[in-house]
Amino acid sequence: MSLFLGVAAGAAIAAPSPSSGASDIVPVIPDPLSGKEEQVTKLPNGLSVLILKDTRFPLVSTRLYVHAGSSYETPDQAGISHVLEHMVFKGTDSRPKSAISQEVESAGGYLNAATSYDYTVYITDMPDRHWKLGMDVVRDMAFHPTLDPQELESEKNVIVAELQRGEDDPGSRMFKTLLADTLKGTPYDRPIIGYEKTIRALTTQNLRDYIAKYYQPQNMLLVVVGNVDPAEVLAEAEKMFAPYKNTAPLKEVMPYEADRLPLPGSKPALVVQPGPWNKVYLAAALPVPGSSSYQSATLDVLAYLLGGDRTSLFYKTYKYERQLVDSISVSNVGFERIGAFVVTAELDADKVEPFWTSLTKDFAALDASTFTPEQLERAKLNLEDDLYRSKETLSGLASKIGYFQFFMGGDQGERNAIEALRNVDNGMLKQVLAAWVQPDRLTTVVLPPKDAKMPDMQAILDKEWKSGAKASAAKTAEAGKTEVIDLGKGRTVVLIPDKTLPYVSANLTYSGGDALLKPSEQGLSALVSNVLTKGTAKRSATEMQAFLADRAAGLAASAGRKTFSVNLTTPARFNKDLFDLLGEVVTAPAFSKDETARGIKDQLAAIKSREDQPLGLAFRKLPPFLFPGSVYGYLQLGEPENVQKYDEAQLRSFWNRQKARPWVLAVSGDFDRDQILAFAKSLPAPDQRKVDVPVPAWGTRPELDIPMPGRNQAHLMLIFKTAPDTSPDTPALDLLETSLGGMGGPLFRDLRDKQGLGYTVTAFNRQTSENGYMVFYIGTEPGKMAQAEEGFKRIINDLHQNLLSEEDVNRGKNQLEGDYYRNMQSLGSRSGEAAALTMEGYPLSFTKDQIEKSKNVTPEQLREIVKKYLNVDSAYTIKVLP
Repeated sequence: MSLFLGVAAGAAIAAPSPSSGASDIVPVIPDPLSGKEEQVTKLPNGLSVLILKDTRFPLVSTRLYVHAGSSYETPDQAGISHVLEHMVFKGTDSRPKSAISQEVESAGGYLNAATSYDYTVYITDMPDRHWKLGMDVVRDMAFHPTLDPQELESEKNVIVAELQRGEDDPGSRMFKTLLADTLKGTPYDRPIIGYEKTIRALTTQNLRDYIAKYYQPQNMLLVVVGNVDPAEVLAEAEKMFAPYKNTAPLKEVMPYEADRLPLPGSKPALVVQPGPWNKVYLAAALPVPGSSSYQSATLDVLAYLLGGDRTSLFYKTYKYERQLVDSISVSNVGFERIGAFVVTAELDADKVEPFWTSLTKDFAALDASTFTPEQLERAKLNLEDDLYRSKETLSGLASKIGYFQFFMGGDQGERNAIEALRNVDNGMLKQVLAAWVQPDRLTTVVLPPKDAKMPDMQAILDKEWKSGAKASAAKTAEAGKTEVIDLGKGRTVVLIPDKTLPYVSANLTYSGGDALLKPSEQGLSALVSNVLTKGTAKRSATEMQAFLADRAAGLAASAGRKTFSVNLTTPARFNKDLFDLLGEVVTAPAFSKDETARGIKDQLAAIKSREDQPLGLAFRKLPPFLFPGSVYGYLQLGEPENVQKYDEAQLRSFWNRQKARPWVLAVSGDFDRDQILAFAKSLPAPDQRKVDVPVPAWGTRPELDIPMPGRNQAHLMLIFKTAPDTSPDTPALDLLETSLGGMGGPLFRDLRDKQGLGYTVTAFNRQTSENGYMVFYIGTEPGKMAQAEEGFKRIINDLHQNLLSEEDVNRGKNQLEGDYYRNMQSLGSRSGEAAALTMEGYPLSFTKDQIEKSKNVTPEQLREIVKKYLNVDSAYTIKVLP
């Protein structure tokens, strides 16, 4: 979920609210409230009551939530939720004007209310001996306001004055204008406070009609947290709220699809509003999914990495190093049905041009691999820390658990959200960058001083980001000719010149990897990939790390089923240094005893960590379940009892076998052609042939149940045998994945949105040159596992009979192409793709060719693919069961 729970009236952005943790994961930060059980009861009239006993303080916090805020208003009602919030303080049937606040304050309590886009909440914080008074006051305010016409006319003046004060505040005006254009066409494009015209037009009858529609028990949540007896609280709640009846059915609301914004006929805006300011206030936003989206946690992490604290990328770049801004922040503002990814900055007018030029360039070049594992873990740690700190006070605790209960499915939703946060990795960051951070969807608002001269910011955006965001793979044709050079003796060089930025990425891929291992050696190639870059005959691991850090460079290795790769990235001016180092690593690695021991420790920890996570364990068990006895069935990290026995001699022996195999060196970026070729020729020539992996036989067991006692969520995978990536069916299989998956796809719409069966629902296609399979995945509650499985089977059987809609198929085609070109923007992705394709003997255009072929696939052909491969009776099933 998003860390921003919506925006309350009178505030630019609401307080952060990150997700809480699942009990099956040990928190990085201990939750002081672990073990305290929330009691949730639904009264006969539909009112939900949440009670949490907390004896830390002699206090009780009470909240009455109403699922109605400004996003539930019609355009001519704009501001009515906020007006009503004001009017309830003007007296109730039993408490005249001012008596409400006087009564609460006389008891030593605190009274307030707040309106957001998605809800209104009435608040009391009382000494524990007066908790009944607090409950009675919120009940009275919500159900019995007097709504005197004269008081309404008087209060309108107060609210209009509040609106005008907001216009005087540059931050408030900027945020209101930003959402109006970013989320245009949704109810979130209107300010919570409304407009003077709509406020002035409201009548007491309008308010009563609004109350009748939304202020119903079935649309409310009562939260009581503090030093109370839960049974007594529930009895009192039943007594107080039982008389109220529901007056009308509630209309279900659906999320807005962020990928459809801006709406047809409109376009992203650049709004400049000069005013009586001393500084320039700048905000830029992109529409993104709302707080309930499975991608929301990833967007939260991305926002934190970019502008969450003083270690973030944008703060270090623009505030600390270049001193172009006074302040800068990035936020994922998540509402119930949509969200906005927002960058805000305050700066001097003469800094706007260099700042905007640099910021748009940085967005164009933004790559998930930019962020180190340490930075990623720090971001997740701090987001989780925000959650626990918000629970320090009873009022913060009541608001937190109330929000999760109202919008996220309660305690389980909170657990799901924190699990989603903890599982965010670079691959997920890559996905949200590709899906949502696109210049054609950007809205920018600038509030400069009246007489300040502003640059042509649209022209800068078009030049620096829009041109840069077009597939960087296509840029190579402009930057220079891509070459595939056969040096003979199993040596191939791929050169992808691109002088757009002064950087280089190189990928040296060998044939081999797990395919060189005996079954008893599983995990050895992964261990070698960890230790290989930890020292050479000339340099210790510490010296290597300092060498790389001094040059802002990176060097890493990875082992696959049939390949072993060493990758480097470096600023172009250090090309010679880094290629010399790469030569050292592959010809004279140290494999020292100490670094081997550290590598073993790391790998054992990685195994335990993966097996602690339900999905991690499922994916670890998947290969040997599907392909027992094959290289494709190996446990890539190995078994702990084997890994801990490996020594430096075994690592060296494997490497000697590995480096003797054919290799491909792919280099992309700003480099000297002759220098790269000279380096390639200096590497040892292979004397062994390319590995040959036989087509793996599928396992004979159709089902695998993985018990994980003590966990809260179950996981289900239905797996279908498909075809190798060279099959003529590949374009259709790829298209089937993108047509079914995503938030807009039929799986999500049916199982998540319609039935509420799972937090994450998706399908993905996996193919190699030897095999292929498609997976349908859902994470769900244990009691809903059977329903989820039947749901998958029902959808698949329906696809046998009925065509996917043209809309879903066209969305899938656009997604395939968009994902590919967005993912190919970085130098590393291009060199990695070139090395992999060349090692397989495929043309460099292989993936693009498949995408082009998918454009011609029809719904009728997709149905034939479904009939050919997706047979529920022959599916393999993996279940992770608490």
